[in-house]
Amino acid sequence: MIQAKQELLAALGATLQELSREAIAAGHLAAAPAAAFETPKQASHGDFACTAAMQLAKALKKNPRELAQALIDRLQQQAAFQAWVDQLEIAGPGFINVRLKPAAKQAVVAEVLSGGEAFGSQPARAESALVEFVSANPTGPLHVGHARQAALGDSLCHLFATQGWKVSREFYYNDAGVQIQTLALSTQARLRGLKPGDADWPESAYNGDYIQDIADDFLAKKTVKADDREFTASGDIEDLDSIRQFAVAYLRHEQDLDLQAFGLRFDHYFLESSLYKDGRVEDTVARLVANGKTYEQDGALWLRTTDYGDDKDRVMRKSDGSYTYFVPDVAYHVNKFQRGFTKCINVQGTDHHGTIARVRGGLQAAGLGIPQGFPDYVLHKMVTVMRGGQEVKISKRAGSYVTLRDLIDWTSRDAVRFFLISRKADTEFVFDVDLALKANDENPVFYVQYAHARICSVLRNWQEQGGDPAQLAGADLGLLGAPTEFALMLKLADYPRMLAAAAQDLAPHDVAFYLRDLAGAFHSYYAAERFLAEDAALTRSRMALLAATRQVLRNALGVLGVSAPEAMARDADATAGAA
Repeated sequence: MIQAKQELLAALGATLQELSREAIAAGHLAAAPAAAFETPKQASHGDFACTAAMQLAKALKKNPRELAQALIDRLQQQAAFQAWVDQLEIAGPGFINVRLKPAAKQAVVAEVLSGGEAFGSQPARAESALVEFVSANPTGPLHVGHARQAALGDSLCHLFATQGWKVSREFYYNDAGVQIQTLALSTQARLRGLKPGDADWPESAYNGDYIQDIADDFLAKKTVKADDREFTASGDIEDLDSIRQFAVAYLRHEQDLDLQAFGLRFDHYFLESSLYKDGRVEDTVARLVANGKTYEQDGALWLRTTDYGDDKDRVMRKSDGSYTYFVPDVAYHVNKFQRGFTKCINVQGTDHHGTIARVRGGLQAAGLGIPQGFPDYVLHKMVTVMRGGQEVKISKRAGSYVTLRDLIDWTSRDAVRFFLISRKADTEFVFDVDLALKANDENPVFYVQYAHARICSVLRNWQEQGGDPAQLAGADLGLLGAPTEFALMLKLADYPRMLAAAAQDLAPHDVAFYLRDLAGAFHSYYAAERFLAEDAALTRSRMALLAATRQVLRNALGVLGVSAPEAMARDADATAGAA
């Protein structure tokens, strides 16, 4: 069906060019509409829908329905439409509904089996993409907000990889700011025997039990190693610099353990301190001044961000000589661009919304040819965790929030990944621990994984009865004609388009939505038909459709970093479905 759709789109595009030629020549139309098909909301309306007649009607000064009929008359002369289309019909104000021949839908089964793990993916391209996410300061364990970033960022990386991009994962953190100094002082207070609630306990200190763990290991002069650093404690409670470096290395190691539990590794860790040590902040400020994009006022240096759509100009250097926090961000993104990344995506909390205009303004003002809209942002809202019908707010380990490892320990890595990607990033999300533990259709990750496991079970049974997987490639797909089979094949055929659109829109939640729809189409098929039929040829054809569905489920779950189990048990009180 993928080939059929491509041929139909090519024929539609050529026909639209022909219809538009006179209007373009007369200046009534800038260009012909793009050849595109939509998926009708109701299956009874056909397999595809085309809105081109309504788009062209005004420019061509024709009634949309009359134009739709003229378009149909031309399309029916095209070889691709003769080969793949059963019927074209006009609906509503000028929609053209397209009903495909069975062979067009059935072809997707062979296309999936041939493509395997690569089905839905595009060829490699020259561009490189950098996705920056999690980016937690090393002051404590990763919390559920970081977990949502991890799910979003890693899925985006997988999505862009399916579209042929070379993708790098980057973790940026502040290793020298006020929060790091607070971490060092908190650890030093613990080393002196103080604890939260004591009269001399610093008001701004971190209160989690992990601070005591850091202090104990510091006194023991232990060595800690993280992905990006290694440090041995001096054991001297007056050596604040050693305490600071040890605490940072300790928590970076802890964060690495969080990320390992999540099944995630980064390609690069970028330190904010390096922007100052390498002179990148000063170089960026000097460039902005030289370009005439700054001015002095009230003893401060200001950037003219209003020239680039910001609501007001922003202070870059305060009267005390220190830089505001967005200045190193500009220097950091100049560095990203200079490293050759043509696509950069930042996954951050919605509290970063105010920095977008000033960072992009600074990048435009730098005069380096950085494109407008660079970088892209995916902003997410926070997560509420419910357990036993009650909101969970505090983790003893962290002191004030639920951690990523808490969620994984209470449920599973798969549940955390799937749940946190199952809603649009900019919507609030309630993570229901009890729901994530259910082994029935109420639990969306179980619902999808069980579809995969169910297919594996059917295919195992078929092989145990003498079925040969090597024969699936030669199955007679023309035998697949049940309504549930056509519905399932259409959903399989939509996978490549969905991936491309999800990457384009920075919308990994679309993959989770697709998986639920695909699992639903399979479960409906499972309830309606007997797979191990008396007719061996029909059985083989249905096994081919099941194998193709299993492959696409596995591919899509892989985009989310979720496993595809081959066997699962259901809750005893759940509906078992038809055998």
